[in-house]
Amino acid sequence: MKKYISELIGTFSLVFCGTGAMTVNEITGGADLTHVGVAITWGLIVMAMIYAFGEISGAHFNPAVTIAFAYAKKFSWKEVPKYIIAQLLGALLASILLWIIFPDSEYYGATIPVLEPWRAFVLELLLTFFLMLTIINVSTGSKEVGVMAGIAIGGVVLLEAMFAGPMTKASMNPVRSIAPAIVSGHFEHLWLYILAPILGALLAVVSCKLVKDDSCCDGAC
Repeated sequence: MKKYISELIGTFSLVFCGTGAMTVNEITGGADLTHVGVAITWGLIVMAMIYAFGEISGAHFNPAVTIAFAYAKKFSWKEVPKYIIAQLLGALLASILLWIIFPDSEYYGATIPVLEPWRAFVLELLLTFFLMLTIINVSTGSKEVGVMAGIAIGGVVLLEAMFAGPMTKASMNPVRSIAPAIVSGHFEHLWLYILAPILGALLAVVSCKLVKDDSCCDGAC
């Protein structure tokens, strides 16, 4: 149970701080936080939650990561639905709380691409590919632990949010997109924010198998 609570709290913190920064930026017209501030917020909260919960749940906080770890045989498939439910609940609680605190917001960090849907799909797929490639190479099994893991993963999130945020909001996480969509009512192209991250994470596992030894993806946790 502690693993699921950790995933819930971690995902809640991620979505509350990350989309909260986007919400503050929205209602202030970007006067104080700016796009750079939003990107830094995402990177720092990811880093903090990995250090907080990495040794308990593995600090997935993302269904795409959980599914990819299971595909890589580093995580039990029977745990996948439980993790995803915890992650979705955490994200929903965060978005609902933001809705209560900031009633003037229209989007609450909803992911709406400015690109054509297929271009946004490709970009989100690649963003998640890079993220999962980093995660699977700095993790031990399905555990994101170690001195450098949080810095590496948080840094990638910050980097990708910095350059791709204006185009697709750099979701890389299905529940991070689903929760704000439910609260804001903006479901435009939500499908791509569910499918692209999962495919991108799975492709990262495939690429890992191609460049590392045959046993790199053995040993389920």
